[in-house]
Amino acid sequence: RSLILFGHQYWTVPPSHSLPLPVSVHLVLPVTLQTVVQASQAHSAGSQVITASLQEEEYASFRAENPEWTFNHLAVDYRNGNVYLGAVNRIYKLSPGLEVQVSHETGPDEDNRKCYPPRIVQPCSEPLTLTNNVNKMLLMDYRENRLLACGSLYQGICKLLRLDDLFKLGEPFHKKEHYLSGVNESGSVFGVIVSYGNASPDMLFVATAVDGKPEYFPTISSRKLARNSEEDGMFAYVFHDEFVASMIKIPSDTFTVIPDFDIYYIYGFASGNFVYFLTLQPEMGGGPTTGSSSAGREQVYTSKIVRLCKADTAFNSYVEVPIGCISGNVEYRLLEAAYLSKAGAILARSLDVAPDDDVLFAVFSKGQKRRPRQASQDSALCVFSLRKINEKIKERLQSCYKGEGTLDLAWLKVKDIPCSSLLTIDDDFCGLDMNAPLGVSEMVRGKPLFSDAVDKMTSVIAYVYKNHSLVFVGTKSGRMKKIRVDGSSRALQYETVQAVENGPILRDMAFSSDHHYLYVMSESQLSRVPVEACGQYSTCSECLGSGDPHCGWCVLHNMCTRKEKCERSSEPRRFASDIKQCVRLSVHPNNISVSQFSLVLEAHNVPELSAGVNCTFEDLAEMNGLVEGNRIKCSSPAEKEMPRIIVDKGDHQIVQLYLKSKETGLAFANTSFVFYNCSVHKSCLSCVSSPYQCHWCKYRHDCTHDPRTCSFQEGRVKKPEGCPQLLPADKILVPVNVVKPITLRAKNLPQPQSGQRGYECLLTIQGNEHRVPALRFNSSSVQCQNTSYFYDGMEMSSLPVELTVIWNGDFSIDNPAHNKVHLYKCDAQRGSCGLCLKADPLFGCVWCKGENRCTLKQHCPHPENQWLEHNGINSKCTHPRITQITPLRGPREGGVLVTIRGENLGLEFTEIQGNVKVAGVDCTPILIIYITQESQYTGNVQVCVGVGECRPEFMAKSSKYYYFVIPRISGLKPNRGPVSGGTIVNITGSHLDAGSNVSIMGGQWLTCRTHASLNGYGNVSVSVSINKAHLQKDLRFEYVEDPTITKIEPEWSIYSGHTPVTVTGTNLDIIQTPLIRAKYNGHETLNLCQVLSPTSMLCQAPELPISLARQQEVSERPDEFGFKLDDVQALMALNSTNFIYHPNPEFEPLSVSGVLELKPGSPIILKGRNFLPPTNSGNGKLNYTVLIGEKPCVLTVSETQLLCESPNLTGRHKVLARVGGIEFSPGVVHITSDSPLSSTAIIGIAAAGALLILFIVVVLIAYKRKSRESDLTLKRLQMQMDNLESRVALECKEAFAELQTDIHELTSDLDGAGIPFLDYRTYTMRVLFPGIEEHPVLRDLEQVEKGLKLFGQLINNKVFLLCFIRTLEAQRGFSMRDRGNVASLIMTVLQSKLEYATDVLKHLLSDLIERNLESKNHPKLLLRRTESVAEKMLTNWFTFLLYKFLKECAGEPLFSLFCAIKQQMEKGPIDSITGEARYSLSEDKLIRQQIDYKTLVVNCIHPENEKSPEIQVKVLNCDTISQVKEKILDAIYKNVPHSHRLKATDMDLEWRQGRGQRMILQDEDVTTKIEGDWKRLNMLAHYQVPDNAVMALVPKQVTAYNSVNNSTVSRTSASKYENMIKYTGSPDSLRSRTPMITPDLESGVKVWHLVKNHEHGDQKEGDRGSKMVSEIYLTRLLATKGTLQKFVDDLFETIFSTAHRGSALPLAIKYMFDFLDEQADKHNIHDPHVRHTWKSNCLPLRFWVNVIKNPQFVFDIHKSSITDACLSVVAQTFMDSCSTSEHRLGKDSPSNKLLYAKDIPSYKSWVERYYSDISKMPAISDQDMNAYLAEQSRMHMNEFNTMSSLSEIYSYVGKYTEEVCSTLFTTSRLTQLVTAETT
Repeated sequence: RSLILFGHQYWTVPPSHSLPLPVSVHLVLPVTLQTVVQASQAHSAGSQVITASLQEEEYASFRAENPEWTFNHLAVDYRNGNVYLGAVNRIYKLSPGLEVQVSHETGPDEDNRKCYPPRIVQPCSEPLTLTNNVNKMLLMDYRENRLLACGSLYQGICKLLRLDDLFKLGEPFHKKEHYLSGVNESGSVFGVIVSYGNASPDMLFVATAVDGKPEYFPTISSRKLARNSEEDGMFAYVFHDEFVASMIKIPSDTFTVIPDFDIYYIYGFASGNFVYFLTLQPEMGGGPTTGSSSAGREQVYTSKIVRLCKADTAFNSYVEVPIGCISGNVEYRLLEAAYLSKAGAILARSLDVAPDDDVLFAVFSKGQKRRPRQASQDSALCVFSLRKINEKIKERLQSCYKGEGTLDLAWLKVKDIPCSSLLTIDDDFCGLDMNAPLGVSEMVRGKPLFSDAVDKMTSVIAYVYKNHSLVFVGTKSGRMKKIRVDGSSRALQYETVQAVENGPILRDMAFSSDHHYLYVMSESQLSRVPVEACGQYSTCSECLGSGDPHCGWCVLHNMCTRKEKCERSSEPRRFASDIKQCVRLSVHPNNISVSQFSLVLEAHNVPELSAGVNCTFEDLAEMNGLVEGNRIKCSSPAEKEMPRIIVDKGDHQIVQLYLKSKETGLAFANTSFVFYNCSVHKSCLSCVSSPYQCHWCKYRHDCTHDPRTCSFQEGRVKKPEGCPQLLPADKILVPVNVVKPITLRAKNLPQPQSGQRGYECLLTIQGNEHRVPALRFNSSSVQCQNTSYFYDGMEMSSLPVELTVIWNGDFSIDNPAHNKVHLYKCDAQRGSCGLCLKADPLFGCVWCKGENRCTLKQHCPHPENQWLEHNGINSKCTHPRITQITPLRGPREGGVLVTIRGENLGLEFTEIQGNVKVAGVDCTPILIIYITQESQYTGNVQVCVGVGECRPEFMAKSSKYYYFVIPRISGLKPNRGPVSGGTIVNITGSHLDAGSNVSIMGGQWLTCRTHASLNGYGNVSVSVSINKAHLQKDLRFEYVEDPTITKIEPEWSIYSGHTPVTVTGTNLDIIQTPLIRAKYNGHETLNLCQVLSPTSMLCQAPELPISLARQQEVSERPDEFGFKLDDVQALMALNSTNFIYHPNPEFEPLSVSGVLELKPGSPIILKGRNFLPPTNSGNGKLNYTVLIGEKPCVLTVSETQLLCESPNLTGRHKVLARVGGIEFSPGVVHITSDSPLSSTAIIGIAAAGALLILFIVVVLIAYKRKSRESDLTLKRLQMQMDNLESRVALECKEAFAELQTDIHELTSDLDGAGIPFLDYRTYTMRVLFPGIEEHPVLRDLEQVEKGLKLFGQLINNKVFLLCFIRTLEAQRGFSMRDRGNVASLIMTVLQSKLEYATDVLKHLLSDLIERNLESKNHPKLLLRRTESVAEKMLTNWFTFLLYKFLKECAGEPLFSLFCAIKQQMEKGPIDSITGEARYSLSEDKLIRQQIDYKTLVVNCIHPENEKSPEIQVKVLNCDTISQVKEKILDAIYKNVPHSHRLKATDMDLEWRQGRGQRMILQDEDVTTKIEGDWKRLNMLAHYQVPDNAVMALVPKQVTAYNSVNNSTVSRTSASKYENMIKYTGSPDSLRSRTPMITPDLESGVKVWHLVKNHEHGDQKEGDRGSKMVSEIYLTRLLATKGTLQKFVDDLFETIFSTAHRGSALPLAIKYMFDFLDEQADKHNIHDPHVRHTWKSNCLPLRFWVNVIKNPQFVFDIHKSSITDACLSVVAQTFMDSCSTSEHRLGKDSPSNKLLYAKDIPSYKSWVERYYSDISKMPAISDQDMNAYLAEQSRMHMNEFNTMSSLSEIYSYVGKYTEEVCSTLFTTSRLTQLVTAETT
């Protein structure tokens, strides 16, 4: 096929039907004079598809501007044909010819999919990136002349664009109804606009995938389409109240069953009173099977059609029906695309519907499993009648409303709900609030029309043309299939077109407004393709046989086209629409002469030819034709116009005769006939045998069409009988080198005329020509003259030679019999007498005895009696000889086939008949010699040649002996096998190799293979036949039941196999060599099994034959997995197993160099991945062997490490790791000895010191061993932690994702101002005076004495203040509490003079450092504890100066961490008595029991505004009523500071049920359960509160009917409660739940909530003291830690960073760190650890730890005990991160240390970098610092009452007056000042 390039598109063109160009001189019409144009059989059967080429002007294309801006959706305006294209980041308006008119930009923009609501509504804390906007929906709103374009940005908001110019009319985004879905794929959303008439506004039905966020987005809903695009109610739900809305959401319970559940919407439409959506969704049946889990079973999907009433605002009419179709026993269940069309008259008859009824064409993929990597290409096109689907739905509705079955909608109602019997229904029934939504379980099967297993179908569109239903299907490779559907089983694919360069074709396809074109698109190209390509068909038969109903044949225009494009097509016979209407021609006569000859053409089905017609002979000639009715007269071309005929191509050539209309100038019909040329024939027989009028002139040796040109009348030959020719001759034998003539018979031999030469014979011998003169005796005889011939070589005994008789030099006589001359040699290949006599008797060869050679008689010089010749007197060769006998042994019964080979063993069979003896036994040979008697002897074989008496010279004897033996059988093994056969049985015995028809090993045993039993189970007898010997002994073989396999454990291996697999079954011991097999991609692998017992065997898993080139990071299932057990076929491929192969473990080299240096006893760690395969039951264990040299080592295995305790070796040793079928050497270890003492040193030591040295050595060795053990323990512990961490990774991820959304919801409304920061005064008071609510420093003094003011002046004197502080600190009675109090009071007094306060602080710190160094304390202990006024002052100094930093930077991550901890704790149960929780970072606050609980959503009414929308709150059914109240208050007042909220203790929880029932719930009431002396607090589960219950917080009511204090509970109240229980609970729970009225409780009753741990204090302490935390609890700690990790990291990163989101490092930190560095330099302390520790004790310990542990110092919040415990763990981790000392972890280490052991090293690096960065920053001058401090003082000038503070300080002066005065008197410079004051 030729290839033509149009517009950068490749199209294939069908092969041309024209024939070779005509070449010849003569013209004859062919015998067949009618040329009927008809369709080939292939076309009509639909097996051959014509591939179309498109005309350039018909085809148009538009390509993506940017490779990333892929195309998503398509819509065509049917009014004007304009095309609207939705792509990534763009919406285009294109002309019908695909030229861009307008484009509208939709993206990209800054966004994050986690931002809900989106950042355009409120700020988002998530990192924003430039995100593409995928077009998810493109709808034409014709009524308002606008386009709906919905994208993926900002949670899926929509734009409304004007159709004319894509001007943005509106873009609603400020309400949650405006967010359709955050899903990113373009093919997951579908919308249908429904019109309700001119009076009512249109509605938009939207169905969308929710991408795991069912709480945000309904999966299906109906929205209002406002006339005004900017109206507030645009996209609002059609109906919405507190109970019902026009939407359906996927319940969160569905996601617990299938975590990645979603509903994918493929297509939607409105028809009649209903709206329909076609979906693909995971199937819920059969328990939890996650599609995402590699270890789990593959998720099964099902396709469904969903139906809703247009007018149903409550969605009670929701019904879904599974759909699919089955073709040829293959199920097609995965919906790919669909399209609604009319049936059309022809298809309607087949489907039994009306022509205008709706039918649904749908494309499905094979099966029910979506496998993106190896997806099946098998797909099918099916058709559904919408009427039949509606009938099925009506039938199901009727049965449900009769009370039959359940609602059957697993994803929406996780448990089955039975149908209720209510009423009968009609066709337009739209549901009630009962029995809805409803699912149909029985699948509606479509009619399969067409399937394709190679090129997957991806899209479909259809329309009706002239009653034919035409379907256009797009494929994965970019082709478009055109299919004519004339019935439910009659679909013809009549054409394919390559519509786009690269597929697949997307679902959206659309017709142009006139239906002449189809718009088709891939991700990067939009194409306009004509619906028909009739112009490609060049003949009437091709055109009308194509199957395209658009196409007909325009006769006189000679083209295939639509009828409307053919001129005057309505006139008779001018347009053919049926193949029988094609023009047919026949020609008369069937013979013509060379010159002008008149032809008559008969034409059928031609239109009226009044305009005239021409006859054209291809390009040879054209002449006028005379029309007479349907006859046309033409003349043949002149001789000079005839083509030349070349000899190579035969004697004729076919030429086309065309009829050309003068009206159109086009040929409209043609037929073919023949020009021929006689002169190409060179022999008489071929000339006269030609089908044409050829004659042979024998004297001219020439073939001609004109007999008149022959020389003589008698020389003309017309028939083969008259040709000169040789007659068949007997075999012509000529011996070599013998002179001999050759005489030949012939007929019609011409007599050479005058001037002509005579006859010759031409022989070609071994390539050489030999010409021999010949004599013509008469016309029937010729003779080659006497001559001799010769050929080379003795390999051939005879040589056939071609013989030709010629005359007149080169005129050859025909030789039809192909006579040949046979030359021969007697002595060639005949070296023995027997071979000589077997030569052809006609050769005349004899055996010349004197010369012992074969020769001609005349060449043997001896007399005749010395000859031996065939059939002569002497015709028997003497001295026969036997050369070989097989076999040499046989049974006595005889019957053995003996083969004897030798020389001269007779010429004929009769010569040896009766003359053969084997071991003395006569044998009658019949072709093959059989010995017919038994014998007991041994002897040689004897053959006598000849008839009659046997003479010695005709006798042959063998030199080897033949033995008669007695074969015996003695036993067989095994003696039983499976009934299916295949058992290899060994039969033992003796002489079993005797005879000619057994194949035996050594004669001692033979092997047989059992066939399947013909008679089932049981014993059968065994016998052996060797020729005629039948050996039988009482041997029995038992057929037993085939083995079965019941269990395989484990059901996994690794790619390389060779892991142990234990197989359980029955009768396994009857198989000798059981094999286990796996098959993958057509390749099979086997491995051995070892039978342990009849019921079990141990196999080595076969490897998976997977290519090493492909990525091996995913688990794979084999195509077949089973066992090869003899011939048992049932177990070859097991269907019951889910055997899976995991990726191979991969090892990393020990080091870069390949050599690892180690000390003896040090562990070797082999790193890699996949060490623990991810199996269903947790991590699987593989059997690892690691050899160090030749010695194995003890192993501990984790996911990424093998810890190998190295054996006691030194030197270099190769490390070898083995697992399964893998052997890998990661390198070499070099273990170097480190013996602590040398022998020479020990000898040299004096005897007196020997004992001491020995003691030291023992201590050292013990220490060394202990340290090694601790190292090993440490590594083990770390590996255990790694293991646990990886095992809970999945739980962590899920919890983190959940938490992220919760935290996002919580903080999405907060910016810097939204976090509830305390004001400066409250914050400083809580830090300076913790726990004191109303401190005196905040109050004004009633009377201020003058002395107090003077004391204030004294405080402002630095010398006095320092003396005063030093004196107080020197007093023993001055407690730690007093020191802290004095420091805080001084700081409140000096708040307005921070420069002075800083100076005093520096002096005090300098004194403290000196005292610390003088007392020989370790420098690292400085500032560790608050033992001085200076240390507390330092804390307060940072408190004042870091408030701004807290508000601007550090507060946000700290508040996020607090919220995260609170949220995470509250997601699981918390014991309200003990404060213990399921989720905790602290093991002290961890619930140590398994608590069953369930998450409920309660709808809460706002206590201050009952009309506002209900607030959904997540609670647990195990929460106490107080806990529920707290959670509700948190939700209602989530952005309100804690102090401004209502208090839970002031409110009651009221449960509001239907029909006005209300009930107060309390922690303790008359219904509280009491068991013994234990009373359990009421929980939601106690009251049986259901999901989605309505709750309200109401002011506290003393007279609640179920109050515990109300002893007069009325009967009616109790009965009301009883009724409530009956209504909500199950019948079983009635008795236990009936309320009881209890008397006043005794004080001895103990209250509990979830756990009773707190009853035994001593036992609890014992539990807590033990550090052996069981794995489950440790796992929970890890899960919580993993969930909170990001928040901890964020906080630490903010604190330990010098650049804070635009703000600089607080000056106070740099200033204080520089001061500490100066002090260190001053005291010559250069140890970096000491400097590091001072800074850590100064800032992180003194300030940050306090803030982290007590966030209530900074924020207006409430901190619970469990939150406090978790914050303490974080604070401890924070402190550990600032420490420089190494923390040695062991089994007794606290869990919180172990928990963050892996993270602390990275945190430490952050701290070191932080300190380093600060030290590198430029120093702050005192001037700058003082300016900063002055500014801080001014800002907070009047926060505290200075006089009140001075009054509090003065109380200490009064307490220690004497000591203070004595110190002051010693200071001379202050003497006068003091005197003045005391007077």
